[in-house]
Amino acid sequence: MAIDLAELAGPRHTALLVMEMQRGVVGDLAKFPELVKSCTERGVTGNAARAAAAARAAGARVVQCTAAFRADRAGTHTDNAPFIKGLLRDPGHMLEGTGAVEVVPELDDPADLEARRYHGFSPFTGTSLDQTLRSMSVRTVVAVGVSLNLGIPGLCLEAVNLGYRVVVLTDAVAGMPAEYGDAVMANTISLLAARVTTDDLIAAWRT
Repeated sequence: MAIDLAELAGPRHTALLVMEMQRGVVGDLAKFPELVKSCTERGVTGNAARAAAAARAAGARVVQCTAAFRADRAGTHTDNAPFIKGLLRDPGHMLEGTGAVEVVPELDDPADLEARRYHGFSPFTGTSLDQTLRSMSVRTVVAVGVSLNLGIPGLCLEAVNLGYRVVVLTDAVAGMPAEYGDAVMANTISLLAARVTTDDLIAAWRT
C-alpha cells in the first residue's frame, strides 16, 4: 500500500500500542505454544522491540496494552465467550501480581504507559485508553503484538470506530495458525489499517 508514513504516523501525534506482549502470552511463561511458534518464526518480539525503541527515540508514546485477571474474577465476564471459559478453567491463568502478566523484557520500559483490561479481547472498551491517547493529542495508533485471531482485529476496529487512523506492522504481529493470521491480514486488517513493515516505520520516523 502506497502511503505517506511521515504524514500518517508522525511521531508527535502517534502512539505505538503493544498488544499483550506478556510473559504468560508469548514469553517464558506462555501457554500458547502455537502462538509462540508463529511469533518466533516471524520475529515478532524483536520487531516489536525495534519499533518500540524507535517510537521512544522519535517522541511517540508507547502504550503496553495488557490483560490480567483477579483471583476472584471480579471485573471479568467469565462465561460469555468459549475461549474465555476455556482459559479460566486454569485458576492461575494470567493472575494480577504474577510474573505471567509482566511485559516481556525485550519490550519493557519504565517510560511506557500501560492500559490494563480485565475482560474481553480488545484494549479500548472498558479501559481509559481512549482518554489517555486523546490527552496526548494522538491521532494515529500503530499496532504490534498478538494476536491476529482476536486482539489485533479488535484493536483496529475499535480504533477506527473512535476516529483514529491505524497502522499495523506486518512483521510485528502474529496469529495461530500462522496461515490464518496471514488471511486475517489480507482480508480484514487491509480494510481497516495501513500495513507496513517495521523498517518502513522506523525509516519514516528518522526523516
